[in-house]
Amino acid sequence: MAEIDWKGLWRNEYGSRLTITDDGDGTLRGTFETALGDSAFAGTAVPIQGLHIGPCVQFSFVAAGDILAICSFTGLLRDGNLHTVWHLVSDQAVKPPRPGAPPELLTLPWAHAVLTNSDTFTR
Repeated sequence: MAEIDWKGLWRNEYGSRLTITDDGDGTLRGTFETALGDSAFAGTAVPIQGLHIGPCVQFSFVAAGDILAICSFTGLLRDGNLHTVWHLVSDQAVKPPRPGAPPELLTLPWAHAVLTNSDTFTR
C-alpha cells in the first residue's frame, strides 16, 4: 500500500480550513479553522489530533471558550477528495429561546446537543 502524505492545507466546500502539519506514525496533528460564524469553533484555529491508516482518516478537536463542544471527523481519501462524516456534541448554544426573542446562551437538551453531517475537503 502506498504511503499517503496528509500534510498540507485542506478546504471544505464551505471554506473551512484543515491544516495538517504532522502525519508521522499513523497520527495526525495540525489545526482546524471553521468558516461558519455561528459555530462554537468560530474565530480561532483549534488544534486537531487524529489517526490514519491507508486512505482512512479520523481527527477531532475541542472548543473551550464560552461554549464547550467536541467534534470528530472520520472519512476516506478518494481521487484527491477527503470525504468525511462529522459528529459535534455541544453543551450549549446561542440562539433565541422562542421565535422573535433575542438570542441567549441556552443549555441544550440531549436531543439537540448532537449534530451529524458530512463535508468534503480538497487541497
